[in-house]
Amino acid sequence: MLPSRRGRAARVCAALALSLVTAATGAAVAGCGDTGGLRSAGPTPTAASPARLWPDLTPASSPAYDIGEVDHEVVKGVAVPGGDIRRADPVAVVRAEIGEHPDEYAGAKAPYRETARRMADCGPDGERGRCPVLTPYFRDLTGDGRAEMTLGFRLLPEKMTAVRVYTVERDRLVRVMSYEDAVSAVEVAGRSLIIRSPSEVAGYEYRLQWTWDPDQRAMLLTHDEMLRTGHGKPSQHTSPPPAPSRSPSASGR
Repeated sequence: MLPSRRGRAARVCAALALSLVTAATGAAVAGCGDTGGLRSAGPTPTAASPARLWPDLTPASSPAYDIGEVDHEVVKGVAVPGGDIRRADPVAVVRAEIGEHPDEYAGAKAPYRETARRMADCGPDGERGRCPVLTPYFRDLTGDGRAEMTLGFRLLPEKMTAVRVYTVERDRLVRVMSYEDAVSAVEVAGRSLIIRSPSEVAGYEYRLQWTWDPDQRAMLLTHDEMLRTGHGKPSQHTSPPPAPSRSPSASGR
């Protein structure tokens, strides 16, 4: 008796899988279903390797500019009771940063002078009345089973938002990520932090993603994209090209 179409298809698939074990077996086997044989997946585009331009160009020996990619700094003067980051005072964290950078927050010509003035309006947890400190969020971003604190605060009168991530090491508060810009949204996806900023190009936005790097012990900028969001006019708030601005961490902290 002749084998059924189902049996023949199964044997063809087994033979293909055996003969193509060093090639793209997944695609070939996927075409062998229970309906009677091979099915075409359509034409396959030809793979093209990157074409290197200026092959004789001398490789750079140093970074093009300092963007503060690695931020790992102990925050002095802020207690972490019991090593629990949820018990750290977010207002005290922002005040510690202001105290370390008086040139940015104090004086009539300081770019963020209004932020320092409004700190007097902050309660214990921030975000009260005119307080520039936003409610902190807690999520495990390092994969160690403990929560990190993602903290934001307004940079006034510049109408920007500072975003920071803190963890705890040996009962000390440690900043592991720092960025500020005209921020339109902040998201957490898995163990990554995503910041969206408006673009001066109509219908586009900047999308920057930071991900924990265990070797550097910091959140690193791993994706930097300009994405289309639709048709429309540019936002009232514009931002520079999607390179991290010089944050306090990038200026020596």
